[in-house]
Amino acid sequence: MADPVTTPTVVDAPAGLRRERRGWYLYDWANSAFQTTVITVFLGPFLTTVTELAAGCELGADSCDGYVHPLGVRVAAGSYYPYLISLSVFLTVFVLPVVGAIADRTMHKKRLLAGAAFTGAGATIAMALVTGERYLLGGALFLVANIAFGAAVVVYNSFLPQLAGPDERDAVSSRGWAIGYLGGGVLLALNLVAVTLLSEDGNPQRTLDLARWSIVSAGVWWAVFTLVPLRWLREHPTVEAVRGGGRNVVTDGFRQLGRTLREIKAYPLTLYFLLAFLVYNDGIQTVITLASQYGTEELRLGQSTLIVTILLVQFLAFGGALGLGALARRIGAWKTVLLSLVLWTGVILGAFRLPAEAPLPFMILGAAIGLVLGGSQALSRSLFSQLIPAGKEGEYYGFYEISDKGTSWLGPLAFGLVFQLTSSYRVGLVSLLIFFVVGFALLAAVPMRRAILAAGNTPPRVL
Repeated sequence: MADPVTTPTVVDAPAGLRRERRGWYLYDWANSAFQTTVITVFLGPFLTTVTELAAGCELGADSCDGYVHPLGVRVAAGSYYPYLISLSVFLTVFVLPVVGAIADRTMHKKRLLAGAAFTGAGATIAMALVTGERYLLGGALFLVANIAFGAAVVVYNSFLPQLAGPDERDAVSSRGWAIGYLGGGVLLALNLVAVTLLSEDGNPQRTLDLARWSIVSAGVWWAVFTLVPLRWLREHPTVEAVRGGGRNVVTDGFRQLGRTLREIKAYPLTLYFLLAFLVYNDGIQTVITLASQYGTEELRLGQSTLIVTILLVQFLAFGGALGLGALARRIGAWKTVLLSLVLWTGVILGAFRLPAEAPLPFMILGAAIGLVLGGSQALSRSLFSQLIPAGKEGEYYGFYEISDKGTSWLGPLAFGLVFQLTSSYRVGLVSLLIFFVVGFALLAAVPMRRAILAAGNTPPRVL
């Protein structure tokens, strides 16, 4: 008799498994709208403007030296949003491993995914209430939405080892990431078209309102498209979850997290991979975060050029994720990620040599980022899935998400320090090379086959 908690295979139920995978892909389509429309484009300027209003600045002013006092702390209006990002990262470090531990202990992982996703989407939709000077409400809603976003990603990622065997995982992960970039790009394009058509010259209030409703649209998109994976995915309880049946999954999750933190030293190669990912992913995230600032401040490019480049990155990342996923089937995911880090090094060197006030070269560089971005992230996710002990997918993906988001201040810090010393954005950008060079060296030193076997898993035929 088949074990009810074993991983499904193509032989078991090909039609059902394909349907589950399509549902899994569509959650990436759903939540990527939050990352692109909200985080990348609209929320920072929107919330900063609301905070400036609360600080007594006029709407549409070029600059503002005013201060607000959240919880009695004196904060410059322009610093409020960056401080919120830092606070959300800090809180995420504590929340995500706990959510992962609960995901491994619950019989109803889809409910956990639904709870996190709808909480985040609901907080995003509630941004419609952030009018006038309600910067505190906007900050609180952002914290809830961003933490819920990360929690949902942990649960979502934990499905991957249960939906694909070792030899299929790279392709499945790449398809999910590609579809996510496509979904995020579609909504962003629709919002940018709406802003372009409906905005009025000399009317900053109109611009602020359009930004608010663009943010709300991302919450609606996230919530609506989450319904599909919740319908098509099946529960995949771990053996421990089945054995633990009626126990309190929250307290049990906390206990298990404590045990895992004590036992994780038994998997040093998994930790070594996480260290490598922490370093090179920090470089990737910093390039993405600072690309617009580099374009405006150093290259003196207009807003329209930046918008077109953002869309190029989104849509080309779709093809890039699929392309590098196909390459991984031929040479293995480990070698493909190493190759992508070489390409990222080329991107940095190319950015250093870009001429000022030249939109076309900047767009070409954006296209190169798009082609390498999706694949390097998708294959890192599938590689890590091979290094997770069975039944602990949620917990380990909680640690993975911390490595993804919890250290994303290191690259910007290095960039900022170098700029402060040299007053050159170009030199600051080149300083990021160290993240890709060191990350490459660390990843190249991981004996992947031995690491996979040490975690108790079967290595794929091609690594």
